[in-house]
Amino acid sequence: MRDALARLLAVLETGLVERGEALRLSLLAALAGEHTLLIGPPGTAKSALARRIHLAFAGAQYFERLLTRFTVPEELFGPLSIRGLEQDRYERHTAGFLPEASIAFIDEVFKANSAILNALLTLLNEREFDNGAGRVHCPLISVLGATNSVPEDEVAEAFFDRFLLRLVVEPVTAGGFGALLGEDRVGEDRWPSVPAALRLGEAERSALSRAAAATPLSSAVLARLAELRAWLVEHGRYVSDRRWVKIAHLLRTAAASEGRARVVEWDLALLPSCVAFDAASRRTVADWLAARLGVREASSPPRVARVVEAFEAQLKAEREANDLDYDASGRLRFSATAHAAELAGEMSRQLAEEIGDAKGGAAALRMTYARKRRYGALHVAARTGQIDALIGRIARYRAELDERCSELEAWAAQSLWVDPGFVAASRAQLAAVREALEGLEARARATRLGFESLPRLDADGVAPVPVEHLPLAE
Repeated sequence: MRDALARLLAVLETGLVERGEALRLSLLAALAGEHTLLIGPPGTAKSALARRIHLAFAGAQYFERLLTRFTVPEELFGPLSIRGLEQDRYERHTAGFLPEASIAFIDEVFKANSAILNALLTLLNEREFDNGAGRVHCPLISVLGATNSVPEDEVAEAFFDRFLLRLVVEPVTAGGFGALLGEDRVGEDRWPSVPAALRLGEAERSALSRAAAATPLSSAVLARLAELRAWLVEHGRYVSDRRWVKIAHLLRTAAASEGRARVVEWDLALLPSCVAFDAASRRTVADWLAARLGVREASSPPRVARVVEAFEAQLKAEREANDLDYDASGRLRFSATAHAAELAGEMSRQLAEEIGDAKGGAAALRMTYARKRRYGALHVAARTGQIDALIGRIARYRAELDERCSELEAWAAQSLWVDPGFVAASRAQLAAVREALEGLEARARATRLGFESLPRLDADGVAPVPVEHLPLAE
């Protein structure tokens, strides 16, 4: 299916300017049976996106309506049946209206009254419509809603939650303005012609749905989702349990549509459009993901840096440590007071005579002098052994990071739904992590040389207690 979808997307994007990502994500949402909310000012091709999504599906019925505060249910759900009323049945003629549509575009979705929004909730979520005394199934694939802003009230919040993807559609940038006004676009009917062979039928959608259901989320993906959920809660951003379930299904659909057997960590690039509600929060979530995907917390540069700093601090302490005088065997050297007085000079001798020695202190052994501490071979070997283990661990982290970089490039090359900006940010982040690890490895090697150059004892001495530091994962 991946190649067919790639060809379909290429046709659907014909004539669009800076709307490729919104089109692709809207199609992915439709393939997952979810809805998309387009947020942006008027005249930014929101309705054009919906009409193109409609062209992707074979035999799909299209419905479009602009809502106002004066909109009545008949405009969305069809007029009442006069014959039904004569027979005491409150039923609607739904042919040609939303209950029988496959793809629908509802403009200014939040301007309708609460009665209409409440009626839409069941239709969007359960794909069912209460018509008279019965509830009928609706063939709805996906609804694309459009709004300039999202109001803050209870009904609007519940309705807002029905749209899994929230895409901010902004005016064309200065770079794309020339293409927007290109001569070849003037007076054109800009709807692409989609070959029947490329349109998706019920069989293809059912096959994709089955494949998505069989596509697992890896433990790494689940852990990252839990981490993101906790981060969102910490920052006061509520995401409903229902939305998390739908997000998991969207990730599975994305992987299955590309022929992959599992969801990988990079698929989480889809999350900003699912958990954010505006452009600023979307960028914040995207930055959070780009900084973490491909990098384990246990092997992150800040954590490794704290380990390297522990060894650097230990080396500094051992270099600056003063010690008692040791003999060649590593034992403390003592001497009698007379010998000490001789070394200290005549002044010390006179002072000792004046004080006297009523308690026989002159016979006690005393330290001769203090000096820089010296270390035996066992001490140095223990320190460099610990450093070697750290250097080996950093090297394995760099090898793991290289593997993650290769996975990112492979994923980006075959992904249908990738955001190029996210890929570029992830590349830059991984490159920065690699540079940081290389710098930390250089610091660890310099620290190793520092331990090797400590003042030495002639004897082996004793092994020290290992340097305490944060644990590092394999």
